[in-house]
Order: sequence, then structure tokens, then C-alpha cells
Amino acid sequence: MKASRILVAILCVALFATLTGFTAAATKPKAGLAISTLNNPFFVDLRDGALEAAAKVGMEVNVADAQNDPNKQLSQVENFIQERVDIILVNPCDSAAIVPAIKSANAAKIPVITVDRGADGGNVVCHIASDNVEGGRMAAEYLAKLLNYKGRVVELEGIPGTSAARDRGKGFNEIIKKYPNIQVVARQEAGFDRARGMTVMENILQAQPAIDGLFCHNDEMALGALRAIEAAGRLSAVKIVGFDATDDAVKAVKEGKMAATVAQKPRTMGAIAVETARKVLDGASVNEFIPVPLELVTK
Repeated sequence: MKASRILVAILCVALFATLTGFTAAATKPKAGLAISTLNNPFFVDLRDGALEAAAKVGMEVNVADAQNDPNKQLSQVENFIQERVDIILVNPCDSAAIVPAIKSANAAKIPVITVDRGADGGNVVCHIASDNVEGGRMAAEYLAKLLNYKGRVVELEGIPGTSAARDRGKGFNEIIKKYPNIQVVARQEAGFDRARGMTVMENILQAQPAIDGLFCHNDEMALGALRAIEAAGRLSAVKIVGFDATDDAVKAVKEGKMAATVAQKPRTMGAIAVETARKVLDGASVNEFIPVPLELVTK
């Protein structure tokens, strides 16, 4: 009789789980990952690293691609808040424009972690990124050495308002200013975009008959600029240094078309973001800033 009662109880629990849709998977904490753009392979790697880590730590991650539109990203973060995700991971399109969304998440008591790019305000429990200022310094020192500390260089800047563009430019110019025989002859924004990098570089090449070096705030711009320089027949004269170490850029370095690229390890960054999110949700304390190591990739 006792065994029968136990069996009935087990069957009742099973029936309840079936009717309510209650499963172990449904208890997984849910994160919203707001990415600036998946048109850039760097952020594809970041997303993939996050999803791989989510499977290991038992989290569900919903990804939203803003396609470099700050207004779209604001709506996507608001959607995450309405969905009552447990935590929000955000890679801002614009460090200032994302602040209202972060404050909305703060008001809803949803913790926020920023990844790769920081935010200019709001309460963020942790920022996970490479030291972009140091990366800019590394690029500048290497380029200066290649040029024997003299020559004419160009800087292609990323999206205005992003912490990555500000910090990489800051580090680069901090070092270049140390060398009086190196002159920055052009400095233009190309939006972290390959096509724009090519167009902007075409215009610079027409205006500047002599260029010895080029630093780009990311590899997509560097690869676009490379096409323009190659088409102009000036590739042997210009040393190109990029940032991110995407597959295409590393290939260009190995082929001798680019001099170097600063490796940020985006897959590692995405993984650390999700692992940190899990710790936050489990009540563990985390550092306000978690740096991801950089390295210079050369031939």
C-alpha cells in the first residue's frame, strides 16, 4: 500500500511537470546580450564565445544585433527589460547613447555588464574589455619602430562616441607625440567599417602623395584601406597596423600586406562575460573591471 502511494505521488509530479511545462531547462537563468553589430567578424567571435560559455555554465543567452544603430540598441535593451531577463550584457554602439537603457535596467533591478566598449553612465557591475589605451600604445610603438622613428602617418578612427575609438586613439597619439620626426598627416573617421575604410583611404591617398604608415582603430578599416592602397600601387611604401586580429587581418599579416594587428581575443571576452554574469547571479562578488590580455600579431 505504501509503495502504491509513492508510485501515485511520482506519477502526479510527472503529470504536473508535463502540464506546466516545468523542466530543468526552464530554471536556467536568462541573459540578454546586446551587440553593436554582427556585420563585424570581431563581434561574431564575441557572440560565439558567449554562447559556448553559456552552454557550459547553464545559462540561456538571447542575442540582439543593433547593426550599429544606437536607437535600435536602446529598444533591444528595453525589450530585454520587458522580458525580465536576469542579467544584461551590452556591447554599446555608442558609450553615451546607451546610458538611458542602462539606467532603465538599474531601475528594474537587472544587473548590467558592459563588454569591449564601456558606458558613460549608469550602474554597471562589471566592465570586461582589453586595455584599449595600452593597445593603441603597442600599435604606435611598433609602427614607430618600423619607420625608424620618422615619417608621415595616417590614423583611421572608429565610431565617434565609442570608448574603443577614444581609448585606442588616445594610446596611439600619446606615443606618437613622443617622436618629433613622425608627423600625423591625416586623421579621419571611418566608422569601424571595411567599405568606409577603403573610401576614406582613397581620398587620403589622393590628398597625400607621401604616406609611410597607417594605424586603423580596427581591422575592418585596415582591410578596406589595404584595398585602396594596393589599388593605388603604394602597398610597398605603407606600413599598416590594425586592431582586433580578425582572421582576414591575420592572413594579411602573414602574407606581408599588413605589418601587424593588435589581438584582443573576442571569443575569450565573450566567454568571460557570460562566466562573470553567472557569478553575479549566484551572488559572488566580481571585480569592476576584468581585463582581457592583448598581444601584437606580426609576421
